[in-house]
Amino acid sequence: MIASVRGQVLVRRPDHVVVESAGVGYRLTVSAETLKAVPASGREAMLHAHLVSRDDSLTLYGFASEEERDLFCHLTSVSGIGPKVAIAILSGGTPRELLRAIAAGDAKRFQAVPGVGKRTSERLIVELREKVAGELEEGVPAISGEADDDPRSLARDGLMHLGYTLAEAERLLDGATGETAEDLIGSALRSAGSREAA
Repeated sequence: MIASVRGQVLVRRPDHVVVESAGVGYRLTVSAETLKAVPASGREAMLHAHLVSRDDSLTLYGFASEEERDLFCHLTSVSGIGPKVAIAILSGGTPRELLRAIAAGDAKRFQAVPGVGKRTSERLIVELREKVAGELEEGVPAISGEADDDPRSLARDGLMHLGYTLAEAERLLDGATGETAEDLIGSALRSAGSREAA
């Protein structure tokens, strides 16, 4: 398994890059988000990679972060979503934004992606919501001091880890319910999703 590729950028195109490493040029299909992080031709780049093997082809996909690669693997585990569609989805925002949309149940966001219909979008939400919730739980950073076991503080930090500002996190938590940090985060994200849909 090829886990990463580091080397000189030879080609930089809207849908792929070629990185030369130890005399071998690796063609990596990339999302628009990852392309933003790839430097100009002639400069060095490092991309996390995932190899997809088919009967008639071997395709290498490149990612600017492990978070994006993990989300790619989650997406391709959903029936009806192949690697090309997963890359199209990843081109629609940062991994954090997409994880937040999945957790909030924002199916409409994914319906805008070519190749993703209403059923596929809803299946994506149903199948990945729990996995994403688990990742959000792992992503809640521990904080020092007496608030170590304060669910609201942990939930606030977790929301900020997802990209919300302190003020936004506090506002979302005002109407959230739950006894644990995970419950509060889930409640806050559902609330955010319903507000956006309104």
